[in-house]
Amino acid sequence: MATTADIRHALAGLADPRRAEGLSRFLQMTPGGYGEGDRAIGVSVPEQRRVAARYWRDLSLTEAAELLTDAVHEVRLTALFILVRKFARGDEEERGRIFRIVLASTGHINNWDLVDSSAPYIVGPWLLDRDRGVLDRLAGSDLVWDRRIAVMATFAFIRAGDFSWTFRLAERLLGDPHDLVHKAVGWMLREVGNRDRAAEEEFLARHYRAMPRVMLRYAIEKFEPQRRREYLSGAI
Repeated sequence: MATTADIRHALAGLADPRRAEGLSRFLQMTPGGYGEGDRAIGVSVPEQRRVAARYWRDLSLTEAAELLTDAVHEVRLTALFILVRKFARGDEEERGRIFRIVLASTGHINNWDLVDSSAPYIVGPWLLDRDRGVLDRLAGSDLVWDRRIAVMATFAFIRAGDFSWTFRLAERLLGDPHDLVHKAVGWMLREVGNRDRAAEEEFLARHYRAMPRVMLRYAIEKFEPQRRREYLSGAI
């Protein structure tokens, strides 16, 4: 049986100090950054996925939850890769436990890569045919990662052809103070547009003038150049 020590040992053996320096800058783990206080050891994402693929079957949910509290960023991300695999293959009871583990651990899912690797694959899918009120609670949280989780969870709804909660949260978060939320909202609006351009533009027509610039740019990234210019200049 795999243990948390096996995961930590496997990742430590793949550590690269030079890559760790670059990752620390990229994820703003430096003083004053949104990831301040975190620690990277320099393991690439493909390597982490391979570790997760090797150990996910044998690691218990309790042990995976323990890894989510680790001080090392890559250990937490690998734990999320393991939970995503378990969720995809689990029964209803196990999937519910994984959902609750993630919601109880949002203080440790504290960078955009951790959010984006889990919310669309655990939180959103669990809520597809359930009460989604928890997303309103997350969207109202003081923790930026909770708010990003709420937005990114709607990716699962978008893939199912349901855009209502993406629009609901996008409207609510128009005035959010953090650009990581702006980017997430813009990205999800773009994903709506990839499937239903008219639905996205109907939303934009009502709100684009109030949208933070980065949110708008993300939302219209796939539009034709002239159409992007019209939005950015306010000429719609």
